Amino acid sequence: MTVLTQRQLNRATLHRQLLLRRSEMSALEAVEHLVGMQAQAPFPPYFGLWTRLATFRPDDLADRLLDRSAVRIVLMRGTVHLVSAEDCLLLRPLMQPFLARTVLSNTQHRDELTGLDQDELTAFGRKLLDEQPRTAAQLRPLLAERWPDRSPAALAFAVRNLLPLVQIPPRAIWGRSGQPVYATAETWLDRPLAAEPSPGDVLRRYLAAFGPATVADMQTWSGLRGLKEVVREMDLRSFRDENGRELLDLPDAPLPDPDLPSPPRFLPPFDNILLSHQDRSRVMSAEDRKRLFSAKNAVLPGTVLVDGFLHGTWQITRKRDVGTLDVTAYQALSSADAEAIAQEGRRLLAFAEPDAAEHAVQITEAER
Repeated sequence: MTVLTQRQLNRATLHRQLLLRRSEMSALEAVEHLVGMQAQAPFPPYFGLWTRLATFRPDDLADRLLDRSAVRIVLMRGTVHLVSAEDCLLLRPLMQPFLARTVLSNTQHRDELTGLDQDELTAFGRKLLDEQPRTAAQLRPLLAERWPDRSPAALAFAVRNLLPLVQIPPRAIWGRSGQPVYATAETWLDRPLAAEPSPGDVLRRYLAAFGPATVADMQTWSGLRGLKEVVREMDLRSFRDENGRELLDLPDAPLPDPDLPSPPRFLPPFDNILLSHQDRSRVMSAEDRKRLFSAKNAVLPGTVLVDGFLHGTWQITRKRDVGTLDVTAYQALSSADAEAIAQEGRRLLAFAEPDAAEHAVQITEAER
C-alpha cells in the first residue's frame, strides 16, 4: 500500500482547503465545498473566505445570510457552523443523534435535564420559536414557566441541541452587531429537513475538502459514530501514513506535488483545517499543537501558516487611525518568510481595516 508522507498530506489538504492558491469560487460555492465553516464567533468565516478566495468582499457573505441562502447553526462537533441553506437541511438530521446525546452528556447541565421528557420539551420549544424568533434570554423564562423546577439555562441548552435552530441576522452581518436570535431552520428556510440524508455522500465531501483521512479523522470532524461501516460500503482508495494508519480517499482526488510552494496564509480563529483531523500533524507539530490549544477558555486565536504549517498567531488592533497586525511567530523566521508575512499582513489589514489612515505589521517571536 502506498505510503503518503507528512508533506504529501499537507499539500493535499492545503490544495483541497483552497489554501495553496486562492480560488475563483464564489463565497457560497466555497462554503459548500468546505462542508461549512466553524463559526461560533460571528466574523471568522469572513476572514476564512478572504484567505481562500481570489476576490472576496464582506458583502459576498453578508448578502447570503440576508437572503437566507446561508445560515449559522449548530452542527459538527456540537459547534456553530456557517453552511449553505441546502447543507443546513442535509447536515442537521445527520448530526442530530450526536447532538441529542450531548444533552445528557454535558456535565454542566445533565443533572438538571435527567428524567425530562425530551419530546415534550422539543415540541414546546418549537411552538415558542415558531411564534417568533427569540433570544436565549427571551426563551429561558418561557421554558421556566413550563418547568419551574429545572434550570432555565439547562432547558435552553437542551432546546438548542434538540431543535435545528439558526441564528438569524443581524448576527454575523459584517459591520453590525447583535445578540443571537433563534428561529427553527424549517421556519426560516421555509423547507423541511432532509428525510434520509446519506452519510456516505457527506463523507465523500469531507474527503474532497479534508482528505486523505482516517476513519478517526472523519469521526473527529463530525462527532458521528459507526463510520467504519459506512466507509466499508464506499468506493475509496487506500494509503498508509508514515505511522502505518490507513488513509482513505476519493478515487480521483488530487495529490499535488509535495514540493509545491505554499505562501503564508492568515487563518481565522477556529479554522476548520486545525480541528477536523484526529491526527493534526499534517498542519502542525505536536509542540505547536500543545501551545495553540493551551489557550485560556479554549479560545483559539487567528493563526499563521508558513510553508503550509502552523507557525504562529495573529491579532488586529485599532487605535485611532492606525490598524496594527501583531504576528507572534512560534519559531524564528527567515528574512524571506518575514517579508512574505508582512506583505500578506498588509493585504489582511486592507481588508479588515479599510478606513484606517495607517496600517502597521509587527512580527515578534514567542517566548519559549
